[in-house]
Amino acid sequence: MRLYGVHLLKSQRMDSKQPLPLPQKPSLPTPDHNAPLFPQQSQLPRTKKNQRENLLKIARLRGQPEIFHSIQGEGKSTGIPSVFVRTSLCNLHCIWCDTDYTWNWVGTRFPHENDSMPGYQKFEKKDWVAVCEVSDVAETVDAFHCPNVILTGGEPMLQQPALVELAKLLRSKSSDYRFEVETNGTLSPTLEFDTVVDQYNVSPKLENSANPRRLREKPAALRFFAASPKANFKFVIAEKTDLEEVLGLLKTYSIASEKVWLMPEGTSARALAQRRKWLVEICKHHGFRYSDRLHVQIWGDKKGV
Repeated sequence: MRLYGVHLLKSQRMDSKQPLPLPQKPSLPTPDHNAPLFPQQSQLPRTKKNQRENLLKIARLRGQPEIFHSIQGEGKSTGIPSVFVRTSLCNLHCIWCDTDYTWNWVGTRFPHENDSMPGYQKFEKKDWVAVCEVSDVAETVDAFHCPNVILTGGEPMLQQPALVELAKLLRSKSSDYRFEVETNGTLSPTLEFDTVVDQYNVSPKLENSANPRRLREKPAALRFFAASPKANFKFVIAEKTDLEEVLGLLKTYSIASEKVWLMPEGTSARALAQRRKWLVEICKHHGFRYSDRLHVQIWGDKKGV
């Protein structure tokens, strides 16, 4: 499967903020700090506005920006060939998150279920964030010749101005491009951002994520998505008791059942199988859609596929 584009790799650079020094996570390689970064980049100073529009913080995986060609494994668009652009940074910190290298930095206090695993350590931010020119990201995405682009994270809506520029640049190359945004539903889109987005895959976090309610539930944002014809909702279910919380959210924000997908929590085929049967019955009873995790069924817990 084709992964990272050559153009983007020439222009990536590190995040300049230095986290507290701790030993590197041993299981994954880190980039070569001696390699030249942005060799052709202009030396003219940037304004903060230009930085927001022209630079994207992309998750770094296996030393490279995480942009890859695969199929959508979850929710409404399951099975559709897509290019994934995984942004770094998140405003939540889910205890079971399988992309915690986008937010679980050295020096933070957030717990994670992997804390008990031998050798697990928090991530050095400078090693796991690639700051990339929007034009280079667009060139990399365009090289895959796949019109469905999924902006994921982390939380991509933390970088709305730059993602607007990315969408505009890609659509200047082809009007066939469409953009899905995978979001936790805590941030409202700007008018400009909403204009370029074709589909919101909203995944509000429940109590099982270990995020406090004041962080995970933002009424204004949820009301926007509930009313938007572009939005669908996907809830990660770990226990049968999670259903009560889901039903409460649907009632509070008037979310129609036909816009709802329930997905079992799990990063292995075995974990998914343990929850699948009873979750399907819940979907049948309430008229919800069921979502599996197709990529986990095919590739397991492997990242970047």
